[in-house]
Amino acid sequence: MRPRKDDGRAVPGLILGALLLAGGVSACSPKRSEQPAETKPQQPTEAKPRQTARTDIVLTGAEAMGDWTSDAPGVKRKITVADLPPPNEKESVSNRPRKADRPAGALPKVPAGFTANEFASGLENPRVVKVAPNGDVFVVESREGRVQVLRDTDKDGKAESRSVYVEGLKKPFGLAFYPADAETPTHVYIANTDSVVRYPYRPGDSAASGPAEKIVDNIPSGGEALGGGGHWTRDIAFSKDNQRMFVSVGSRSNVSDDDSEKRRASILAFTPDGKNEVLYASGIRNPVGIAIEPATGALWTSVNERDELGDNLVPDYVTRVQEGGFYGWPWFYLGKNQDPRHEGKHPALRDKVIVPDVLIQSHSASLAMCFYTGQQFPPEFRGHIFAAEHGSWNRSRRTGYKVIRVPVTNGKAEGYYEDFLTGFVNDDGDVWGRPVGVAVARDGALLVTDDQSNTVWRVAFGR
Repeated sequence: MRPRKDDGRAVPGLILGALLLAGGVSACSPKRSEQPAETKPQQPTEAKPRQTARTDIVLTGAEAMGDWTSDAPGVKRKITVADLPPPNEKESVSNRPRKADRPAGALPKVPAGFTANEFASGLENPRVVKVAPNGDVFVVESREGRVQVLRDTDKDGKAESRSVYVEGLKKPFGLAFYPADAETPTHVYIANTDSVVRYPYRPGDSAASGPAEKIVDNIPSGGEALGGGGHWTRDIAFSKDNQRMFVSVGSRSNVSDDDSEKRRASILAFTPDGKNEVLYASGIRNPVGIAIEPATGALWTSVNERDELGDNLVPDYVTRVQEGGFYGWPWFYLGKNQDPRHEGKHPALRDKVIVPDVLIQSHSASLAMCFYTGQQFPPEFRGHIFAAEHGSWNRSRRTGYKVIRVPVTNGKAEGYYEDFLTGFVNDDGDVWGRPVGVAVARDGALLVTDDQSNTVWRVAFGR
């Protein structure tokens, strides 16, 4: 069905997305998650003494709007729509992370009772990490166009071997085993920036055992804008019943609504053979990470929201995705709030915008996510979400550069998030690590990729 121009009448369900899919949306520059680190200082005021934030309460209101100096394991923040300031384009700044070497012996900070260690180092731009049912660790190196398999053969928490599973890919990001949750998957699916391919798989494969089969060849890609756009990553996940394949596609620009945004800023759904495409949800500026909640089978996403409206707009978010849902981009954000750059457009859509479940501090660059399905961590962690915050570029004081925990009870988010893995910013405000991917290892440890120090970190409890 072709989208029609808004004439003030209600636009039903998926037609909202059709306005985006057929009409266009623009992406963020090398999306804030992709902003390159700078080697020359740009904001000399970044350094300041670290703050001590309380961990016995959930910070709300102004207290929840911190920066890297107040981040620490256990700090909890709850941000609501009522906390948001009015948009202020004049307040927008470019404060890209200044790259620092990892200090000698430095490790990320973790909560009491946990330990962090290098699982693997010396990788090249490690992004998504996934764990096969047999425990093999698959790491997607996007810039290199390859996937490596890491193995901890002696169970000491460090990978002793690595092999190239496949190379020659085009900006790969998402990876999934099919059938999902099977002990013996038959295929590995990989989401390139412009396609989805799959390889035959047998447990224990160190390299692809057969040629690639391209099952989707027209994922929107190319021409990504810089400086508030450039969303080239594509994540992939299968429904709990293995009947649907979800593919996330970020916008091309920050807030454009032209034809270049066709089939972007959305989550698409296919059958596992790559056919029968439908628009699952729309108005999601950059749904970098997607995952299935194990108990309910609901689809969730981790999202980069738009830039250049001020330090505290617009919050990123983690949310359950409603089928047919419209999340506002580019005309609205977080409910009825109109983006001033699209003043007066599509008034009929205002009341249809879904408010996400958990708002995350603006410009954090929320990337990959996973549900904790292991048994190693304390019981209160089970079923909760871990999400990687790659770090800000469009904020006067840095935020992000950490992994957060999002509590979920009976399939519903509790509304706040908690710092879990921090410490990637040094005392001068320079950045030595940037989390991207998260996955649960077979032994229940959490694996975290870091595409600045080119490391896979392992976080364990009581070891």
